[in-house]
Amino acid sequence: MLDDPRTVRITGDETAAVYRRTDDADAEARPAGHQAQPVREAYVWCNLTSGNSARALWLLLLPFMVVNLAHWMRPTARDRKRTVRLYGLLVRLTGLTLTVLLVAAACEVALDLTAWQCAGTRGCAEDHTWLGFLSPAVSDDGWWSLPGRRLALAGLVPAAVTGLLWYLSHRTWSAYESQQPMSRRAEPDEETGRTGLGRPGFWYGRRLVARLRAAHTAAGFLTVAAAVGTSAARYDRGSGGSDLLDLLGRLLEVALVVGALIVVWVVCRRGRSENRVDRQLDENLIRWLPVGSIAFLVLTMLYAGWSRAGWRSTGRLPGDTTFGAIALGQGLLVIALAVVAHALYRTHPDTRTAMRGLAGPAVAMLACALGGVMSGGVAQRVADWLDGTRDALVSPPVLLTWQASVIPPVLLVVLALVGRLAWRTRQLRRAEMASVELDYRGEPKDTARTRRIASTRARASLTDRAPRIVGITSAATLFLGAMALVGAATTDKAPGEAAKGSYAFVEGTAQTAQTLGSWLIGLGFILFVTWGRRAYKDAAARRTIGILWDVGTFWPRAAHPFAPPCYAERAVPDLTWRMATWTRATGGRLVISGHSQGSVLAAAAAWQLKPAVRKRVALLTYGSPLERLYGRWFPAHFGPAALTSLHREVDCWRNLYRRTDPIGGPMRLPGDCGPQVDREPLKDPLAYGRTEQHPLPAPILGHGDYQADPAFAQERERLLARLRAEVPAPRARATEEPTHAGEADHPQDGSGRSSE
Repeated sequence: MLDDPRTVRITGDETAAVYRRTDDADAEARPAGHQAQPVREAYVWCNLTSGNSARALWLLLLPFMVVNLAHWMRPTARDRKRTVRLYGLLVRLTGLTLTVLLVAAACEVALDLTAWQCAGTRGCAEDHTWLGFLSPAVSDDGWWSLPGRRLALAGLVPAAVTGLLWYLSHRTWSAYESQQPMSRRAEPDEETGRTGLGRPGFWYGRRLVARLRAAHTAAGFLTVAAAVGTSAARYDRGSGGSDLLDLLGRLLEVALVVGALIVVWVVCRRGRSENRVDRQLDENLIRWLPVGSIAFLVLTMLYAGWSRAGWRSTGRLPGDTTFGAIALGQGLLVIALAVVAHALYRTHPDTRTAMRGLAGPAVAMLACALGGVMSGGVAQRVADWLDGTRDALVSPPVLLTWQASVIPPVLLVVLALVGRLAWRTRQLRRAEMASVELDYRGEPKDTARTRRIASTRARASLTDRAPRIVGITSAATLFLGAMALVGAATTDKAPGEAAKGSYAFVEGTAQTAQTLGSWLIGLGFILFVTWGRRAYKDAAARRTIGILWDVGTFWPRAAHPFAPPCYAERAVPDLTWRMATWTRATGGRLVISGHSQGSVLAAAAAWQLKPAVRKRVALLTYGSPLERLYGRWFPAHFGPAALTSLHREVDCWRNLYRRTDPIGGPMRLPGDCGPQVDREPLKDPLAYGRTEQHPLPAPILGHGDYQADPAFAQERERLLARLRAEVPAPRARATEEPTHAGEADHPQDGSGRSSE
């Protein structure tokens, strides 16, 4: 529909809008008798995930997005409110550690490697002339060359990173998530316990996001204050210097502990409020917590910049303790999260749930690993750039080197899993060969054609094995990360140095892992920057990344306020308002059709309607991941009970899928609901060989172009015929509005909604 140049936007803006064909633009103004055919509308939301080039920078927020997904992956549970709250609390604390890790990595680069080590080394400062004014040797002990003043000045860099994250979070919330859902009261017969997506306040998390934003911003500034001030406090405590500075240093450390406790309390104090649209803000908290942390940082910089006789920068700043504490805390939080998730899963076990309820902890572990790799990669590359070939710098903290060294073993595990999948794919292809021949009985045999179809089906089925890959990779990451933490703490040396004097095999393996890990981190960093740069310039690359955001940013920011914005907090209210106002104005009915992620938006919008309005809506989904991906990975919101209730509450629901589709699948509803919703798998390709209708070879469509299948038109007409018989006449108005039934389509780069 959108490829037709004769389309016009009837409501919305450049970010998301509803389009019609030009001939139907004034459909509401026509008398009912003049409207012979349904009127199609398309809701386009592609710019919410892959719009302007600045969204390529969202790649830097990837760990925050992944940990936010873990919040929504909790198992289905009934009557376990305290356990559910504990699950959310543990994920929020894990997200807080990621913020501290990111800012600590920025402090490592700016304070330790640049201001402390490079500026304190004559050769490094001479190679980088822009650091000359910070170097005691180059500047002849200039005013900025004192260690404390260097640290205070360099602390502006991680402070600016924290401020940028705050700004992006605030700006994106205003642009995407500030759309308020429709205000309504729960009806007497309404059940919202099946899924939280039907609760009035689910798509409006303003209060929680504001609280978390204030807490994470304060945590970032406090991390910078700790990096700047504790070094000076340590010198004052051990040098026998000024008693006043020693006292100020001790007060500084106490204040840091108090500030950290306040931040943790804010994160723990309140979760999401979904039973109502919570428009209140904790204004004093969200204003004064960041302001107080900034004021404390300024005082810390003044304290560190005070002149201290005899203080020289040697070695490296004590970052091992910081990064070790963060890694230990993340590991303990993930283990506790796994215990809580297992307890929730036992209350309502479902064999279709991914990893038996442990998907959330596994994804949280991968988020921590991703944050560690990104932090270590940046630190290692900057150290190599500053040091060159002089070997004058002490290098980043030992733990980061150990963490880099475990990357090769993790990759070996992943490669083994990929090999296993390849072998399994070959087995499945052999089994599918016979199935393809049965599906196309009577056709002349073509072994190559049969093999291509069977291979496509086999590869599409690999999606169902993703939980095993994620689970094993996460477990290996946790185990090897623990080994790296123990190795760094016990030896205080890089793996290659720690293995010297042992068996030749052990020493060679350790040295190889260390070297290869460093190269892999460098390569990954370069690829990451290159990918982001390409996405910044190339709209097609942004659309590819937009596929990642489709799932990752569908969910509200419940665990991390610096994650990319939730587009559904704009799209779902858009669709809900459109459906509700149409049915209220005309008394008509709607067919909402959605492809892929568009079907998820359609279901979420349908849940937000009043039950009386929901009964006037029919669903047509195709290539839908509602059960195959969302039902398995997010069972608390898209599990069997939720999808069954949706089927019973809408007028009718039909779902189309193919066995060659790696994303879409059946709804697998229990009992009689299953056949009522799922049509038998569509044939793909439509024709095995050349026919009168397909004189050229028919392509294997997989996930795309469902509307090319005759079954789509049949099911669509079936739903329209079901609704037409009961469509009332338009109400008397100043300008008569026709009766519509509606349909939502999903073009390749967005989601469509059309009214028919």
